[in-house]
Amino acid sequence: MENTSSDFTEGRIAGKLIRFMLPILGALILQAAYGAVDVLMVGWFGSTEGLSGVSTGSSIINLVTFVLTGLATGITVLLGNFIGSRNTERAGKMLGSAILFFVIVGVVLTAALLVFAEPIARLMRAPEEAVSNTVSYVRICGGGIIFIIAYNVISCILRGIGNSRLPLIFVAIACVANIIGDYVLIAIFHMDEAGAAIATVVAQAISVLLSLVILRKEKLPFHIRRKGFTFSSELGLFLKVGSPIALQELMTQISFLALIAFINNLGLEASGGYGVANKIVTFVMLIPSSIMQSLSSFIAQNVGAGREDRAKKTMVTGMAIGAGIGVFMFLLAFFCGGSISHIFATDEGVIMRSAEYLKGFAPEAIVTAVLFSFMGYFSGHGKTFFVMIQS
Repeated sequence: MENTSSDFTEGRIAGKLIRFMLPILGALILQAAYGAVDVLMVGWFGSTEGLSGVSTGSSIINLVTFVLTGLATGITVLLGNFIGSRNTERAGKMLGSAILFFVIVGVVLTAALLVFAEPIARLMRAPEEAVSNTVSYVRICGGGIIFIIAYNVISCILRGIGNSRLPLIFVAIACVANIIGDYVLIAIFHMDEAGAAIATVVAQAISVLLSLVILRKEKLPFHIRRKGFTFSSELGLFLKVGSPIALQELMTQISFLALIAFINNLGLEASGGYGVANKIVTFVMLIPSSIMQSLSSFIAQNVGAGREDRAKKTMVTGMAIGAGIGVFMFLLAFFCGGSISHIFATDEGVIMRSAEYLKGFAPEAIVTAVLFSFMGYFSGHGKTFFVMIQS
């Protein structure tokens, strides 16, 4: 098999950055679509209570997933530094410690979600008639949270060594498996929110198992020995880099939940309009997010190799690419928000509210691309506490 690592310390920046970014963007798009499939299938073939259960339950699982993904970003940054400085021994030690840490976290989270699913559902103000559906979704997904963690850790490892192609393949496999599972369990067997949750867990498990098989055949630039699965000194360094990003994600997700509660008080049309607009915004925000992730890996290697001049040029290149795409997204959101909203809804009042929200959001498509490029630059330097304050 070909070597999975890429050297970002030499060659043309723009070309390499775009080639590295596109698979990351593709993976993020598939992940966004992956999350939408459960809602669509239950909306088409399930009950209203089941749809509410999936909507509320998935927001709970997303909070956990995004926080853990932020923490795992520490792996990407440190691995990029170690690869750039050719220190593969420390890379192996850090990975051994990080993997052991995430296994323990996975076990604790599984127990917590199984035991506290109902109190969490009530804290989220799930409608009384949908509380049991929400609890069912959270418990099933919680039982398989270890697979969700494993996928994100494997993806962060691959991006840290400069490979964004395999994570795209893994999430594509999971997306296809989830669509098939949702259709079979919800449309045919009428399992409602439970079917959606089971399909999600099984799809993630299939993706993780296949990724492990593929990784065993890849030539990786480091070795993880059995005795390396201990808490080494590199664990503290990994947590120092990843914790601020995880805390940032936690605050962001909590703010989104609070925003949803505020908007729900404005009435049904406002609530529905925000829900539709938020789906569109999610896809627009994937571009600056993919740029940020790409810059983190790209810059981390150059920092490890002592190429600070190239790291700064990479940041400026990322800003230019992001702002250029952001202008197009701005025009689309500002002038075509109503037309795009028609894809997700038929109620004219909801569509009008969605279009209003998108007009207010439109400038953010440009500004966020610049901001996220700064965040990618500082993350690549391991200055994630500053990134948290900035966010």
